[in-house]
Amino acid sequence: METTHRTDQQRSADQRRRELLEAADRVVLRDGPQASMNAIAAEAGITKPILYRHFGDKGGLYRALAKRHTDALLSALQAALDAPADRRRQVEATLDTYLAAIEARPQVYRFLMHPSEDTGTGQGFDTGRHSAPVLRRMGEELARFIAERVDLGPGSEVLARVWGHGIVGMMHAAGDWWLGERPCSRAELVDSLADLLWGRLERVADKESGRDA
Repeated sequence: METTHRTDQQRSADQRRRELLEAADRVVLRDGPQASMNAIAAEAGITKPILYRHFGDKGGLYRALAKRHTDALLSALQAALDAPADRRRQVEATLDTYLAAIEARPQVYRFLMHPSEDTGTGQGFDTGRHSAPVLRRMGEELARFIAERVDLGPGSEVLARVWGHGIVGMMHAAGDWWLGERPCSRAELVDSLADLLWGRLERVADKESGRDA
């Protein structure tokens, strides 16, 4: 009976946490990097101390939001990589999936990747010191996929990580510039980045296990 009570309490806490993250998402969509704990608490209909009780501090809430959005992005990227297509099309689909995600929700992207311009007030989230782990996680996930699917020969584990982090860094830097300036269409950017990557990718073979997966 006591175990059942604890389980119900945990479910209730998890549900409340999801509701608070959804409230935080609404504020981030509206305010971007200027989102504050005060605004999120008000959106959720609670006091700021209750928000701190669930997430600890701004950093805790940021990490929870970052995990939520990174999980969704990685799931979309995995679907693009797993889609039945030749390798060039998979490269293009992966690049387009990332760019489409940041284009669709630019305020979320800026919240995750750019520090608040108003941190002096103590209200905004200082995301600069937290955004690197988001990119690192994406780099490691892409490296794992490359290692599983592509035959890179001797030293393949290290090379897969070099490629994974390098590709993520390229997508992030190019996407950040493109989102701010819009110098070309998304399709043109995808094609140009795929051309940049394609020379080396075209020459490596698939792993047998990768093709069977």
